[in-house]
Amino acid sequence: MENKLANPAPLGLMGFGMTTVLLNIHNAGFFPLGSMVLAMGIFYGGMAQVIAGILEYRKGNTFGVTAFCSYGLFWMTLVGLVLMPKWGWIDGPPAGFMAWYLFCWGLFTFLMFFGTLKANRALQFVFFSLFILFWLLAAKDWTGSAMIGKVAGFEGIICGASAIYLAMAEVINEAHGKTILPIGPVAA
Repeated sequence: MENKLANPAPLGLMGFGMTTVLLNIHNAGFFPLGSMVLAMGIFYGGMAQVIAGILEYRKGNTFGVTAFCSYGLFWMTLVGLVLMPKWGWIDGPPAGFMAWYLFCWGLFTFLMFFGTLKANRALQFVFFSLFILFWLLAAKDWTGSAMIGKVAGFEGIICGASAIYLAMAEVINEAHGKTILPIGPVAA
């Protein structure tokens, strides 16, 4: 009897994509950071990605486990960095320290990008644009430049939208048994 497992990647990609779009609408200056983005960060960007990562483990996908669990925990730590100081638990990080946090996530993402080089072009775009986003956000915190923050916001909207597209392409293409939404060729 065949044990066919569902693809958990669309869940993780949607959790990442939707949360990234919403946070970066804030970063682009359209609305203040509030409970909606923070709740998405905990539950959809955070928990849903960790769940997707655990499900990737069952499929034997080391890249998927590492990516989804790491970025899910990124969202949870980011929300913690916002909320813990507001609750009086601990002082918030200075801007320069926050820049190092974002820089480290950018470095991780840059290295993970190399894991996408044998994957489809859409996944490559998600990771490369995320690497750029993290380093733009780090540059904003190092320099205090509102303009870099605004540019990062728009770039982040594109990054998140690309993850949403890839998630829906995987769902729709599987449902139809053929390519409806192209994701680019898989590298040889």
